[in-house]
Amino acid sequence: MTRAWTWSYEGYDAGAERLRETLCALGNGYFVTRGAASEVLSGPAHYPGTYAAGCYNRLTSIVAGRPIENEDIVNLPNWLPLRYRICPTDAAPGPWLSPDHPQLTNHRQTLDLRHGTLTCWSVYKDEAGRRLSVEQCRLVHMGEPHLAALRTAFTAEGWAGSVEVESGIDGAVCNAGVARYRGLADQHLTGWETGSEQGNTLWLSCRTLDSDIRIALAARTRTPAGRGGTPRTQLSALRAFHTLSLPITSGSTTAVEKTVALYTSRDPAIESPRHTAVDCALRAPHFRRLRASHRRAWEELWREAKLDVPGDAGRILRLHLFHVLQTLSPHTADLDVGVPARGLHGEAYRGHVFWDELFVLPFLNLHLPQVSQALLDYRYRRLPAACLAAREAGRAGAMYPWQSAGDGREETQQLHLNPRSGRWLPDHSHLQHHVGSAIAYNVWQYGQASGDTEYLHTKGAEMLLQIARFWAAAADWDPALGRYRIRGVVGPDEYHDGYPGAAEPGVDDNAYTNVTAAWVLMRALDLCHTLPEAHQRQLFERIELAPDEPEHWDDLTHRLHVPYHHGVISQFAGYEDLAELDWDGYRQRYGDIRRLDRILEAEGDTVNRYQASKQADVLMLGYLFSPAELASVFRRLGHPLDDDIWHATVEYYLRRTTHGSTLSALVHAWVLARVRRPDAWTYCEEALTGDVADVQGGTTAEGIHLGAMAGTLDFVQRGMTGLETRDQALWLDPAPLPELSKFGVRIRFRRHWDIDLRIRAEQVRIAVPASENAPVRVKLRDRSFAIAPGTTRRLDLPDD
Repeated sequence: MTRAWTWSYEGYDAGAERLRETLCALGNGYFVTRGAASEVLSGPAHYPGTYAAGCYNRLTSIVAGRPIENEDIVNLPNWLPLRYRICPTDAAPGPWLSPDHPQLTNHRQTLDLRHGTLTCWSVYKDEAGRRLSVEQCRLVHMGEPHLAALRTAFTAEGWAGSVEVESGIDGAVCNAGVARYRGLADQHLTGWETGSEQGNTLWLSCRTLDSDIRIALAARTRTPAGRGGTPRTQLSALRAFHTLSLPITSGSTTAVEKTVALYTSRDPAIESPRHTAVDCALRAPHFRRLRASHRRAWEELWREAKLDVPGDAGRILRLHLFHVLQTLSPHTADLDVGVPARGLHGEAYRGHVFWDELFVLPFLNLHLPQVSQALLDYRYRRLPAACLAAREAGRAGAMYPWQSAGDGREETQQLHLNPRSGRWLPDHSHLQHHVGSAIAYNVWQYGQASGDTEYLHTKGAEMLLQIARFWAAAADWDPALGRYRIRGVVGPDEYHDGYPGAAEPGVDDNAYTNVTAAWVLMRALDLCHTLPEAHQRQLFERIELAPDEPEHWDDLTHRLHVPYHHGVISQFAGYEDLAELDWDGYRQRYGDIRRLDRILEAEGDTVNRYQASKQADVLMLGYLFSPAELASVFRRLGHPLDDDIWHATVEYYLRRTTHGSTLSALVHAWVLARVRRPDAWTYCEEALTGDVADVQGGTTAEGIHLGAMAGTLDFVQRGMTGLETRDQALWLDPAPLPELSKFGVRIRFRRHWDIDLRIRAEQVRIAVPASENAPVRVKLRDRSFAIAPGTTRRLDLPDD
């Protein structure tokens, strides 16, 4: 294994274990298990969680004296437990060993990104000099989504006797992975049952309390040639364990294999999760064959999602891609799930779905479009709930929730805890209605990249038009201004959830919200004009679209307000009236001020008073749209936007952003690559290392930041190539950074698979694989090319 494809940790550090457990998690899109050691229990240093995609449950907690409902992704029974101790023939059995035990002398763990395995090596030595070396290899099968396995090999040095192994399933789990949630209800499981089958296979079943999802795990534990004899079975209400005794001599090695099957009642084509899990575990091949087929599945996946970037940046990007694929794999195409903001790697954000698909789908569209479609289907199935929410708010169309989970209702918390002050505060982030624009954007981009006009003209069109209707209903005419305004929202910044001292939450005319709303209305009009007559008639009747609605949409795209001040785009109306923060003073007092909102609230102040942003807000427009497309939107709105205004806007908000979100550095790198290239790498580097170095100060231990990880991949794929998919062509406008001036990506564009795109200094190389398809149309700035299948073109980049 080369270093480019591995992620290793030397030595044992209890303080860093939870971070390592997140980064060494293994999964296959169906479920993910954190990289906790099999020998440890949940505690301050460890959290061995397992999460199945879409498995949520709702509980009621008492918060600040009132009942509050929260829906969480459920921590499932722990299938990892496998502990051991030495039993010398000439002495009493030793203690149960784990990396936390003082007998540990050496420890190393290595994540093999190419093959999707985690291998741990440990060496223990007791007071008598007896040594036990342990090597354990773990996988969560990428080809067979319900299977996981681990093989543990023991080597004795200086003693003989046996190794006693205890292997099982632990159902005594709860949701305890996030410290600030620990005062809330956390017991999601009930109805446990345990049993055994055919001597070497255990099972445990249970169900969720409210959602009533039945869950079953079966674990088969065996040794080569049955060397451990018949296992002793221990069953209790919450746990099922086997104990084996493996004979061993000095210098010899013996091993035990544990194979686990996981099913839930959400799975199709099964009657009983327990019977199916037991049958699957009993029939599963031995570890060597499982590992071989698992590796083949990963090799195929890497071929479909190839990204070739040299050096340390490439190594981190592979880790990011690895975790994106473990959360959203080809198996996701068969599931009713969205994009969990923190992956399936922990319990932060309760496993909810926000707007992170905005940063994920552009990458998937060009590699795994079937997964993109499935993620859009998650939104389509919840369209009726979004339409109901809009009606209840007195508006037409679809109002998608800021946070989603099992069904389509709003899951945003009503109160949030400030860990600095210990106070529970009102949470108004449900006013981030721009999530609807993110969904519409992804519908359109999927259609452009995949060429799937059938989807765009049916489910996609229905979502996009209903979101457009919502924006049309949300915009009020202001006769004094002579423009339409959208009031009472929260933008991507999130720090500003209202005006200082205002009785009602929300701000008016958030520039990002208004511009993206206008873009949605423009795309809705495009669909109204281009939908085939049969599709148009059926859709318009289905959603009862009035004949005058498109005319109103067109008016909005010309007269929706965007505020300005001092020659820059205002984040929202009145932003310039807020106070300037003493930035130097706060940095001197607190050092890290990423979460300035918490600092100010703990001081009895509010960030609503200041020109300070948590993350990119106005600048998000430069992430979503190319300079030409953004200028065309502003031109249609009748607002000025030239290079001078945009550059001044970028400079203005650069000085006023704390980067309290991992997405912020990514967006700033993307924007600066075209505005102030020498400074872009600083933000790119922070985006790359956000989870690896845990720059947010402990949050990665609660789950990866999936949007930021996928965004860094897309930064290379689209950001530095200027790649757009529109008008049935690939549009390129490369802007490589000096630190990333040489890279390659393999993409799928419409009917063309495996188009190889490489950037080398001042040249672009495009290789189109042989097929019967038409040539690929390429637009390189102001030049046009047609590249026939089976040919390669090298195109010189024009000077900036």
